[in-house]
Amino acid sequence: MFHGMNGYGWGMGWSWIIGLLFLIVIIWLIVRLLSQNNQSQVYHKTPLDILKERYAKGEIDKEEYEERKKVLR
Repeated sequence: MFHGMNGYGWGMGWSWIIGLLFLIVIIWLIVRLLSQNNQSQVYHKTPLDILKERYAKGEIDKEEYEERKKVLR
């Protein structure tokens, strides 16, 4: 009946789609896990951490840093 396809029939023609879908799902899961890790790091910054970053970037001077640090503690 399927002599031209060596007996594989329709199943062989569609099997690559299953593999492709599986690969897409794996890539999607990896991207999702990586993005969750990045988001969790951003949300766990304390106000003091943010203040230190602003001082390190030069957005505020030493006096302002010390004043705000006293208020936070």
